[in-house]
Amino acid sequence: MFQSAESRYNQWVREHYSFLLRSAWALTGSRAVAEDVVQDCYTSAWKHRSQLRQPDLARAWLFQIMRRSALRHLTPGLQPLDDEDMPDQPAPDAGLDDRLDVVKALGRIAPIHREVLVLYYFDDMPTAQIAEALEIAPGTVLSRLARARDALKAAMAARARAQRASGPVTAPATTVAVLRKV
Repeated sequence: MFQSAESRYNQWVREHYSFLLRSAWALTGSRAVAEDVVQDCYTSAWKHRSQLRQPDLARAWLFQIMRRSALRHLTPGLQPLDDEDMPDQPAPDAGLDDRLDVVKALGRIAPIHREVLVLYYFDDMPTAQIAEALEIAPGTVLSRLARARDALKAAMAARARAQRASGPVTAPATTVAVLRKV
């Protein structure tokens, strides 16, 4: 069955918007910037839609476009996430606080490490598909994942040390939680 270009575009938005927004937010550290990045991604994808040769690789193709757009939006100095960029929701339990700490720590590590962690843990993308999206070898994905885990662990530990040094500890120190079901 033939689809119009507009229906294909609408299908892309329905299928991939949440994925792209989550990934862009994690890469940029700001929801507002992430929304701009995703909008730029879809604009560029629409202009160059003839370049997508295999429709089953649309997600990886869109991610590549979004990633390039996010890199253009990033400032030269990597800034940690601000509390104002976090969702305005009350924390009903410590589990949510731990997840927000992980997201904040992601903002303090290098983008090259952040993107593999986001794709692997947040978006459950297999390493072969990550390799395709980032245009790198699968072995490189695995080595970046290992380095990214170490960088995230260090960022989380630094935050915990800073919290302990700033005053009495009211909650146990945050540890890196497994985000992917094994």
